[in-house]
Amino acid sequence: MTLLHAYLTALVLAILPQPAEAQRPPVILSTTTSTQDSGLLDVLVPLFERQTGYSVKTIAVGSGQALALAARGEADVVLAHAPGLEKKYVADGKMLNRRLVMYNDFVIIGPANDPAKIKGTKKAADAMKAIASTGSRFVSRGDNSGTHTLEKALWKLAGVEPQAGWYIESGQGMGATLGIADDRNAYTLTDRGTYLAFQKRVRLPILLEGDKPLLSIYSVMEVNPSNGPKVNTAGGNAFADFMVSADVQKIVKTFGVDKYGQALFVPVAGMNEEEVGGP
Repeated sequence: MTLLHAYLTALVLAILPQPAEAQRPPVILSTTTSTQDSGLLDVLVPLFERQTGYSVKTIAVGSGQALALAARGEADVVLAHAPGLEKKYVADGKMLNRRLVMYNDFVIIGPANDPAKIKGTKKAADAMKAIASTGSRFVSRGDNSGTHTLEKALWKLAGVEPQAGWYIESGQGMGATLGIADDRNAYTLTDRGTYLAFQKRVRLPILLEGDKPLLSIYSVMEVNPSNGPKVNTAGGNAFADFMVSADVQKIVKTFGVDKYGQALFVPVAGMNEEEVGGP
């Protein structure tokens, strides 16, 4: 009888629902490749999981894809850096409660011999014009990411339509694009955080930085539960709140200093875009 009792007890325990904490559905974070490639999420995601009991599944793609996934109800929270695009999704009701998290900046890197002679140029659009006019190789992400969106805006400012031959579209994330640019000894546009994280693998120097349009602002957005039946609203909201919390903002402020000698991002939770300064 003792063995039977033990068996029945084990069976009942197996059938009974587990505590709510263990049943929590995973949080699907749709984000940019730059947050992944920089190593920041390797620090923040485990911390969030320990603090909340949620597990996180990260999908790192371009900002355009990250937002589109969430709009289809295939993600619970979005961390992106394409302000114009983000605001459209918010206006359409697909994203909710857009909040600034941090910023870094974009830089233009390229061959040390600088065939387009952009070093010393102050305006990014002028540099893009020089690259095009000299037919110097340029590697684009070509993936509708925040980086690609900015790049297209810079070509437009420069009055240039990129041409096949010198213009190469990788269709990949920032880390992979940096590798291709390095292999081809080409120019490219990159966020500073990923560039620093890949510095040991990429020989191309920074040739232009500091222009105001090169500012890269990251925001976190909650996903409208009406986007799909599987949206984990509670989990997504918890992650969004986590990203703007004082503890996380402190981590962001110092992330990268020990390894690269400078922080990869600047925390700006609670600020408006107009208040965000240059790099």
